[in-house]
Amino acid sequence: MSCQSPIVVALDYPTMTQSIEMAKQLDPKQCRVKVGKELFTTSGPVILDELHKLGFEVFLDLKFHDIPNTVANAVDVAARAGVWMVNVHASGGRRMMEASANALQQRMDNKTLLIAVTVLTSMDQSDLREVGIDVTPEQHVKRLAALAKSSGMDGVVCSAQESSMLSTELGKDFVLVTPGIRPKGAAQGDQKRIMTPAEAMSAGSHYLVMGRPITQSPDPIATLTEVNRTLGVHV
Repeated sequence: MSCQSPIVVALDYPTMTQSIEMAKQLDPKQCRVKVGKELFTTSGPVILDELHKLGFEVFLDLKFHDIPNTVANAVDVAARAGVWMVNVHASGGRRMMEASANALQQRMDNKTLLIAVTVLTSMDQSDLREVGIDVTPEQHVKRLAALAKSSGMDGVVCSAQESSMLSTELGKDFVLVTPGIRPKGAAQGDQKRIMTPAEAMSAGSHYLVMGRPITQSPDPIATLTEVNRTLGVHV
């Protein structure tokens, strides 16, 4: 049975041992988990197998960005590994995203969601300006998200602050995955555009990525359960 909670716990650890130890403190009925670049680089595909054995649906957060054929092949390999979700960078352009979407559409048994990263939640307008983008983060997110949808993506990664706009512009079925989620009272860390879980869901987000507020909690499962409770999710 698919997890009913919108929470995706980021396993941002440097080793597989640490990530598995944390995963065992969680409940696959109460969350999904995210595997990022550091963990995947140190552990390789075996980390996906181990998390699947524990019953978790896995978001493979590698943000592929390369020539179309290379990214399409990588996305296909991720789908064959059974991941629940995988992502690419929308800034890779239409041809790259379309090639990736086509690769998954050719799989008769495909159940993997394919989403595109818009603007990293650690970036603000001054960061965009330094790389030659002279529009606001909101404007750039809107442009990239529209491109992603027209290129066949199932959804995008965006700040929760853009969720309401994108839900209105692109439809409520277009999946919005939002990092930068912090419960009330939690430290902001290196995220600049943040919201609480309840605020993000009200704004139109579908899935909420949370790391340190849960993984650095003295009681991760209690914190996870409480966040789900605030969202009306009871498992």
